[in-house]
Amino acid sequence: MVTSDERLTGKQVLITGATAGIGEAAAHHFARAGCSLILTGRRKNRLESIKSEIESTFGTEVQIFSFDIRNRQACRSFVESITAEVDILVNNAGLASGLDPIDSADFDDWDAMIDTNVKGLLNMMRLIGPAMRKRNSGHIINIGSIAGHEAYANGSVYCGTKHAVKAITQAAKMDFHGTNVRVSAVSPGLVDTEFSEVRFHGDTEKARGVYDGMQPLTADDIAEIILFTASRPAHVNIMDTIVLPVDQSSSTMVHRNS
Repeated sequence: MVTSDERLTGKQVLITGATAGIGEAAAHHFARAGCSLILTGRRKNRLESIKSEIESTFGTEVQIFSFDIRNRQACRSFVESITAEVDILVNNAGLASGLDPIDSADFDDWDAMIDTNVKGLLNMMRLIGPAMRKRNSGHIINIGSIAGHEAYANGSVYCGTKHAVKAITQAAKMDFHGTNVRVSAVSPGLVDTEFSEVRFHGDTEKARGVYDGMQPLTADDIAEIILFTASRPAHVNIMDTIVLPVDQSSSTMVHRNS
């Protein structure tokens, strides 16, 4: 019987937003499973550090590329520069910026979320997808959010971008209908990463308050589920997985110890 790890051994995995959090954790999990990695992100020094750590720990090949996924030409140049076939694309790059009402939110926050969470994700799907279709194999895993399944106050644009990820994932599966290309999503709730610090523009105290009195998910929790999604038999396509900590029951229902 073929094991999960054996299904992944030797696969080439491209992970966007790999400099921290879920992306970094996913890189370690795929390396442990015997995959070669292509990691992208904006912070070159972080990528270099992660590359060194993974190669010394797991002995697997790691290629790194530093660019902003919002820049379509940079995405195109990156894809044209890689020679290896991408077996698995983990579209992880994304962010929340601001937590404000629709009538007073910052336009720059909106642009950052739309350009990263939607356009950046689409850039990679559009540029990596043709080769997958041509060879009739591959797997695209988009990182969504509970915010893609329900909305909440002051999060209109972030929720909108993650609803878009959900719709794009579903429609892309239909676009690849009749091929062996798989399309999936993983949609977490509260995960203790840099997410809230980024949302609150570096206000670490405010970011810590998001997780006060409750046990959030970890980046490793989500990385395990990404790996599980990727390692199913070739005829199995997991469309989406909504993952919440026990202390969370919806976007806005969070149990906190007093």
